[in-house]
Amino acid sequence: MTENTGTPRRPLAHIDQQRLFRLLGGPELAWLVDRCRRRMERDEPLTGPVTLAAPTAAERAAAERLLGRAPGAGRSLSMRLDTVDAVLRRSGVSPDGLAAAVTALTGPVPRLAEVREQEVNAWRDAYAPLDNLIRTVRPELADWADRLRQDGRIRRLARTPHAAHTLLGDAAQALRGLPADPALSLPAFAARVLGDAHALDDGTPLATLVLSGVRALAGFPDGSGAEWRREAWASAGLLKDALSSTVLTLGLRGTPALDWTADRGEPTVLTLRQLTRTPPRTAPTVVYICENPTVLATAADTHGPVCPPLVCLQGQPSAAALRLLRHLEAHGSALLYHGDFDWGGLRIATALLRRVPWRPWRYTAGDYRRAATATALAPPLTGTPTTAEWDPNLGPTLSELGVRIEEETVLDDLLADLAP
Repeated sequence: MTENTGTPRRPLAHIDQQRLFRLLGGPELAWLVDRCRRRMERDEPLTGPVTLAAPTAAERAAAERLLGRAPGAGRSLSMRLDTVDAVLRRSGVSPDGLAAAVTALTGPVPRLAEVREQEVNAWRDAYAPLDNLIRTVRPELADWADRLRQDGRIRRLARTPHAAHTLLGDAAQALRGLPADPALSLPAFAARVLGDAHALDDGTPLATLVLSGVRALAGFPDGSGAEWRREAWASAGLLKDALSSTVLTLGLRGTPALDWTADRGEPTVLTLRQLTRTPPRTAPTVVYICENPTVLATAADTHGPVCPPLVCLQGQPSAAALRLLRHLEAHGSALLYHGDFDWGGLRIATALLRRVPWRPWRYTAGDYRRAATATALAPPLTGTPTTAEWDPNLGPTLSELGVRIEEETVLDDLLADLAP
């Protein structure tokens, strides 16, 4: 590093401030001072020429006053920094030269290398709350924390190291208390742990980060949408609107309430709250799953207390339905699924299969072809085609036959399978 680029060794009091401002401090030479400052920030020497394209008459005049001569009459204005440095030293305006003069005019010049190093250190320190969490109580989150560092998520959620430190501190505080046992509402947890019932509301950076950590803790699969978020929170014992998410069941046992309704052959509506706090204590060997409530209601009317366990999705699988089916499957139940033979039905079945393993219950290409052949007035198939992961032939067969077969159309076959 040359003497011209470093911080002046003698105090700035040696500079003649008034003469310096007259020579170099006006707006006509601001471009020159700015060029010098940028070089100093990059630790580059203040030597060699600098050029200003299309200078004004005032800028030429200011350069002439500084140098004591005309800098040239070309279309651009060129000045050698070595010459400017020599003029300032020789005149006594700035005995330490050009670098000292720039510092006197614009203030201390931060070196970019130092700034970058400070920023790197600040971002490293921002992760301290997460590092402490992993070291003390959550070593299983180490891989997740590494991904956060690598994918730049924290920098996107919190633009500065200070904001990141605060965000990660709050996230670590929340994750330290999970999973919640017994389960409680998400707002109640946020109020208790973070002092703000809305701290984990959808869309906030903190909610995004904590939900990501929750998924890492629970091994929860990728997804999107309100039901997916509801189920993901529930996997850590946090209930987000836990009463509105429900699932319809018949013949299921394992709690006093379920035993009572099963003995009477009556359908039961279970909430996500119930399934999180008091899931069934037993799991049957086989659980049937249907899409439409008509199937379950008719099964209750037909078979009553002897109907095998049946779960109805009532459309897209809710967080409560997924919670129940995951619990049953994890405890040994085999899940058999049937839905409508149309593009919407295939999408519902696919959404369920990607979250819970099941086998088809009269829900293959052969089953569809037999039902379509036996149905005289089946409505036409509409909508956008899709695939069926459990049977690659099912989608093409729907396209070939072009009719929609709802569950109610094959209700007799389904009831026969449910007969004791």
